[in-house]
Parts: sequence; structure tokens; C-alpha cells
Amino acid sequence: MDETRLLQVLDEAVRAVRSALDGLDDWGLAGTRPGQYRLDLAADAAALPILHGAGLAVLSEESGMSGDASASLLAVIDPVDGSTNAHRGIPFYATSICVLDAEGPLLGVVVNQATGSHFAAVRGEGARRDGESIRPSGCTEISSAIVGISGFPGVHPGWAQFRTLGAAALEFCAVAEGMLDAYAVVGTSTLFGWDYLAGLLICSEAGAVTLERDGAEIVVRDDGTRRPIVAATRKLAERLLKEHDL
Repeated sequence: MDETRLLQVLDEAVRAVRSALDGLDDWGLAGTRPGQYRLDLAADAAALPILHGAGLAVLSEESGMSGDASASLLAVIDPVDGSTNAHRGIPFYATSICVLDAEGPLLGVVVNQATGSHFAAVRGEGARRDGESIRPSGCTEISSAIVGISGFPGVHPGWAQFRTLGAAALEFCAVAEGMLDAYAVVGTSTLFGWDYLAGLLICSEAGAVTLERDGAEIVVRDDGTRRPIVAATRKLAERLLKEHDL
């Protein structure tokens, strides 16, 4: 399957999630595990058959590993990243899907399900929002940076301002298009691959720099956690990385 068809499959899964959410009356807690909502389960149930039908193995936040374990392509999906935002009516939540091949992230899609904003990237082909090429801000100095964070920082590193928006996939994309200058996991917070892999590819293809705070391999194919930093420029990323107490 070529990249064009794969992107069509991912977009079909995104649309199926939107339809499932539109048809769901109760978006509240599911009572299954802490922080899992009925909207998460409905979104997962809508997306998985489409991804499986395309022959993809799937790693989902909501249902773990499924599909053909021998498949050469793995779709890592967060059916609703920012599900607490969704439940509370905050219009900042997304479906995030990244397809990995043997070399790593091949293509990724992040769609804000509240607004329809569509981010996509294919390895080696740049990144786009709603079909238009995007680039990061170019910010190099932390003193002028607007930084998105996940977690609670132990120190103030000298950034101009910070935001905590609650949906890592979209916050990565905000760095890719220059709305944020950087995004960092701080304090004791960690992220799973389904939170950031699609956003990581979109950032990389847009020209942003991504590092891992602990020096770990940032591309994961299981439920391991990581502490990524992404920034408009290497200078800004490395400045954030040096803040060990952040």
C-alpha cells in the first residue's frame, strides 16, 4: 500500500471517530480504568476496524495491541488525545495516528476533532496543515519563547510564557506550525507513544527539533513512556534540555 492510500485510510479512521462521537450521548467516565471515558471507547471501536481492514497492526491507548502481529506496518493511535478536554467541552482534542515501518515513523495524521484542523506528514515530504506547508517559529531564545508543557515544572527556566493545553498531539503540531515555540514534558510527567508519535513526525518534517529528556530512544512500539522535548530550533531545544529540574 502506498503512502497516498495509507493517508486515505487514516483519514477514514478519523472520520469514523468523529461520527462515533457525534452519535454518543454520554461522554462521561466509562468506569473501566482511571481516566478512560465512554468517548474513548466509542472512538476506539470506530477506528480499529478501518485500520485492521487495511492490513495494519494496531497499538491503541484504549485497547492495546491488535491485528496481524506479522504486519510490516504498525498504526499507533490515540483515538481521542485530550479526552478530558473533550468531556469538559474544551475544543482542543484530537485523533492522532502514526504509521511505523521498519525505519520508524512513516506517516502521521493529527486532526482536531473539535475544529477539523488537519495536520499530516509523510517521511521526507514535509508537513502540512489543511494542505498548506507549515514551519516552526524559528525562536532561539528561551527568554522570548512561548512554551507548552505537560506536568508541573520544578523551576522557572526563564521562558516568556507557558501554556498547558491538555492534548500533546496538538501541542506538538502547534510547535510545527509556529503557534508555540516549544513543548516539553516537565516534572514527573511522561507521555506514551500514542500521545506524540504522529506529532513528532509532523514536527520533524516541518523542521522542528525533537529530543528526549533522559536520552532514551524516542520512537516506541509498545506502551513504554518517554519525556520528549520539541522546539522550533536546536538551540532552544538544548536550552530546555539543560534545565534538569524543569
